[in-house]
Amino acid sequence: MTQKDESIRLFDLLMIGIGCAMFAFGLVFFNIANHLADGGISGITLILRALFHIDPAYSTILINVPLIVIGWRFLGRQSLVYTIYGTLMLSLFLWIWQRVPLVIDLHGDLLLSALGAGLVGGLGSGLLYRYGGTTGGTDIVARIFERFRGVPMGRTLLYLDVVVLLISLVYIDIQHMAYTLIYSYVFSRIVNFTLEGAYAARGVIIVSAKHQEITNDIMDQMERGVSLINAEGGYSHQGRKMIYVVVAPGELYQVRQIISRHDSRAFVSVVNVNEALGEGFSFEVPQKGFLGKFKR
Repeated sequence: MTQKDESIRLFDLLMIGIGCAMFAFGLVFFNIANHLADGGISGITLILRALFHIDPAYSTILINVPLIVIGWRFLGRQSLVYTIYGTLMLSLFLWIWQRVPLVIDLHGDLLLSALGAGLVGGLGSGLLYRYGGTTGGTDIVARIFERFRGVPMGRTLLYLDVVVLLISLVYIDIQHMAYTLIYSYVFSRIVNFTLEGAYAARGVIIVSAKHQEITNDIMDQMERGVSLINAEGGYSHQGRKMIYVVVAPGELYQVRQIISRHDSRAFVSVVNVNEALGEGFSFEVPQKGFLGKFKR
């Protein structure tokens, strides 16, 4: 069993700081400026601001400190440091942005406000999560419920967000809540996009009696690495080879053509690959030149 890497990296801290700055920017100049609510701890700080005029920069720390104290045992050394750091950076940038005399004039268009909040906040949170950061809050509560009640974190986070959004109706109307839901959807999509990366590859699983011919063509014509996996038919219990190859989305047609040319009855399954590292993906994808040869 490999030991988990708990080292603290300066680059991680830099990116978490940038993520916090972007998220706080969206919260101040889009959510607060246009009376849009939010879920989680951020949503609670907006409720406290609307009802009791408490600065979110301060309430973020006040709410998170007891949660971090309660949940510190469930966080590793790295997670604990990154959570405390993320909480402090978020509070700092909330304090800074609220004192910057900047107005983003969207002429009262709530749709543009919701899209802007989702885009900026989602990018910030995506960076934050991508480099191991968190701002504490409901993440810690969800971990506690998962540990003692066996409730999946995603379900707990969803329930908490729904509760916070419902409570937010005490200071916003139904119209603003509807645009808040649009913001929440865009926010979640941008977070996923940032975490998964802009490049989504496709994994192709092929089961065919002509596996060697298909493998040769994929390697020769597409210059993609291919893995042959030993498989066994569930009904016949006969051994066979299964091909696995990762390609760019635009190369799926060529793979299908190669398969069809050798075996029109081959079983083919295509799956999304959120991250593909290695030659052809983390480096420049091979392109065909004018003479038909591949160049890099």
